[in-house]
Amino acid sequence: MSKDGTTYHTLLARHDAMRLRRQLLSSGGDTGGRPAAGESYDGAADQRIIMRDLDLVGPFDELIRDLYQVLFARHPSLRSLFPATMAFQEAHLARAFWYQIEHLDRPEEITERFMQLGRDHRKLGVRPAQYTAFEEALREAVRLRAGEHWSVELDQAWTRMLRLGVDAMVRGADAALREPPFWRATVTGHRMCGPDLAVLRVLPHETFRHRAGQYTAVESARLPHTWRPYYLAGSPDQDGEVELHVRCTGPGGVSEALVHGTGPGDEVRLGPPKGELALGDDSAGALLLVAWDTGWAAMKAVLRDVERRARSAPGQRARRVRLFLGTGAVADLYDTDHLTGLEQRCPWLTVVPVAGGSPDEGAYDRLARAVARSGPVPGDRALIAGPPDMVRTVTAALAHAGLPAQHVRHDPLPAGPRDLPHLAGSALR
Repeated sequence: MSKDGTTYHTLLARHDAMRLRRQLLSSGGDTGGRPAAGESYDGAADQRIIMRDLDLVGPFDELIRDLYQVLFARHPSLRSLFPATMAFQEAHLARAFWYQIEHLDRPEEITERFMQLGRDHRKLGVRPAQYTAFEEALREAVRLRAGEHWSVELDQAWTRMLRLGVDAMVRGADAALREPPFWRATVTGHRMCGPDLAVLRVLPHETFRHRAGQYTAVESARLPHTWRPYYLAGSPDQDGEVELHVRCTGPGGVSEALVHGTGPGDEVRLGPPKGELALGDDSAGALLLVAWDTGWAAMKAVLRDVERRARSAPGQRARRVRLFLGTGAVADLYDTDHLTGLEQRCPWLTVVPVAGGSPDEGAYDRLARAVARSGPVPGDRALIAGPPDMVRTVTAALAHAGLPAQHVRHDPLPAGPRDLPHLAGSALR
């Protein structure tokens, strides 16, 4: 047996032993920081403890760095599950922790989000027993950071928070056992639409079911264990191909590998599809689509779905759709032939390009003002795709214009200390 295999079976035995111990203790008195069977979890109480003493374990980025240092020192074989550069992974974990801290008084929301996360983490090769090692590393990191101020109360609050998320992740992974953890796919087309933008066609080797408006994480063979999210520009064709729009955002990353280092015949891997922009069965009200740059990929998929529905019900009046497409400069607009053809054959569609300026120069504000001036009414439905700051700006403008929050959908925004201004040292700075 390999050393890695021996390490995993050791972790598995420890995981099973800890699970048995918790079950036995839950019928007695000591629950080891976990609510006893039948008890509800008081997340608000743990939220108060963690928030009260957060400065004792901070800065936040150092807590996470210590966590990984402990994890890899105790279990060196786990290092192979992570990318060579840990900065993005550390920031990703910081966002997950911030999300849990901010939502700990709403544990059902954490459960829903982390079940999806567990399904998604299967592509990384993470197995349930390895979460036990992660829990132990976090507890040790909290103890190291708090020093003489460490307490059982603080330890158990962090442990319960982590276990809430981990339990949901394990359940999510178990529920997805019938689907692949990832899909291998071959690049069949690579079209440059500018010096730093490419549209890729990829053909999954197995059936890849997704809905219009969803996105997937993509891994390039050039950067193992490094995944980045990209929208899927359309429902699968009859031959199963999907389309990805990728803008290179800097050197050395997945986007550069896909834009400048990938061509037909190369292989990529796709994670499970997910996202909040699928239309579902709701066809009431006009549809307001707002995208920035490659967020257009999501809206291209949604528009194809709307067109398909309109063709399948020729006797019904198609819902009115307005698309606001924001970009830094007119030259950055792409895929215009497809968009022009769509607008010409679909009388229910109005396209409004909004170009000019960088985000620092108020470009997001200009886009938001254009959307608000279009006169959204309470019955409209809005879908937004793009950078988090753009989404926040447009969402606020729509709320000010009177569009109900439940009629505005976008994919989850990164969690962070935006609502916790007294805390410093976040990995998200």
